[in-house]
Amino acid sequence: MLDPHFKAMLEAEAAAAPADAPPLEAVPLDMLRGMYRAQRMGQNLDTSPADVVARDFTIAGPGGFIPVRLYTPPGALPPGPCLVYFHGGGWVIGDLDTHDAHCRRLASYSGGRILAVDYRLAPENPFPAGHDDALAATRWVFDHAAEIGADPARIGVGGDSAGGNLAASVAIDLRADPARRLKFQLLIYPATTPVQRTASRETFDGPVLSKAVMAFFEKALAAAGHPDALRAAPAQVGDLSGLPTAMVVTAGFDPLQDEGRDYAQALEAAGVKASHMHYSSLVHDFYIMGDVSPAVVLAAKEAGAAIKAAL
Repeated sequence: MLDPHFKAMLEAEAAAAPADAPPLEAVPLDMLRGMYRAQRMGQNLDTSPADVVARDFTIAGPGGFIPVRLYTPPGALPPGPCLVYFHGGGWVIGDLDTHDAHCRRLASYSGGRILAVDYRLAPENPFPAGHDDALAATRWVFDHAAEIGADPARIGVGGDSAGGNLAASVAIDLRADPARRLKFQLLIYPATTPVQRTASRETFDGPVLSKAVMAFFEKALAAAGHPDALRAAPAQVGDLSGLPTAMVVTAGFDPLQDEGRDYAQALEAAGVKASHMHYSSLVHDFYIMGDVSPAVVLAAKEAGAAIKAAL
């Protein structure tokens, strides 16, 4: 059954939605991104840990400087573990602010540093721009670990939805890099197989993530037909051996649940230590809606514990 708190939220949103809402393609990108930012920031006013210190700066990337935000929880002495985090939003929306409270929770509950990456967004920056930024940012953390208080032997990657796709892609890209050995990947309801229509993608048309929204995001990313398209579809990579330990999280009311489950199983079949955490009553994007349900904070604590145990 759907979590009652999320059920009430979705019913309220449906009641307030205009009957003649324009298709996403007709909404200016700045407006779409601003609406998402305001919505998610407004859902995290009470459950965002205030004692986590955040510092914004930029790092060099393949397309210019990449904004990042470093979260340091109380008592995190250097050098310590660090999770490089990529926000969700279909590669089109989302930023450091939409996921600020979520990253603060992960830092607080794991006791380690979180470096959030504001990678380039589509469609202005089509594939593989965001994937290139994610890879460059992760390499930067290894190469500048001492500057941010990180231990290069305890670095992981993580992300939700499209960010989970980026994290899985980075883990594969760095697999053969002997100087930069990732120790963990946290894949939260990841998009792992955009080119395949799983049963859950066919069954669920929302809530939160509808078929129309997914089609809009995938068209904007423009990975289909690209020579390096496999970087956007980690589940289609034939060999997954040698990847870092993974925790894959899925939600019961989410079109992406099957591909997340299947990816965890594929990792295990390839000899990778992988766990699968399924929240059957929750929806896509739930981690960044901290005030909606007590279940979000509980899930964040479990994710934090997994980060702490792995790193």
